[in-house]
Amino acid sequence: MKKALITGANKGIGFETAKKLLENGYFVFIGSRNPENGRLAVQKLNEIGFENVEAIQLDVTDIASVKNARREIGNRTEVLDVLINNAGINGGFPQAALEAKAETFQKVMDTNLYGVVRVTQAFIDLLKKSEKPRIVNVSSSGCSLTLHCDPDWIYYSHKAAVYPASKAAMNMYTINLAY
Repeated sequence: MKKALITGANKGIGFETAKKLLENGYFVFIGSRNPENGRLAVQKLNEIGFENVEAIQLDVTDIASVKNARREIGNRTEVLDVLINNAGINGGFPQAALEAKAETFQKVMDTNLYGVVRVTQAFIDLLKKSEKPRIVNVSSSGCSLTLHCDPDWIYYSHKAAVYPASKAAMNMYTINLAY
């Protein structure tokens, strides 16, 4: 059975991704910063018939938490087939380039970029043992440099400085990681 870890999987896109992977026969580790939210997500999945799922406390901004999650998952499996770096924060609004505080940038980067780096580096040894390892770093078109420069883009006038900067940096990390 293939195994996947999804960060920020107790709700939203992460939770829905967990359901899809479970439907396709994966064992899924639900990474959740808050252990109770992770347990509740697993309970919801159990209630709709999924059993191959386990909550793992994982705060991507805390290296001790990342190392502990790696240790826990490593005690349960020697191989990780899929890592989905989904955990993310937007930093709140407004996000005007000249008004957003440096501390807001730092907090968002710590989750959306450095968290991806921490988790990827911590789990790469388990991923390398998979026949076909996959790393998915969740982003969106709203973080595209090309689109944000195109005056014909439907959201061109909707600028936010913090979140898109963090995800654009993560996208560059992803390109380098793939290389």
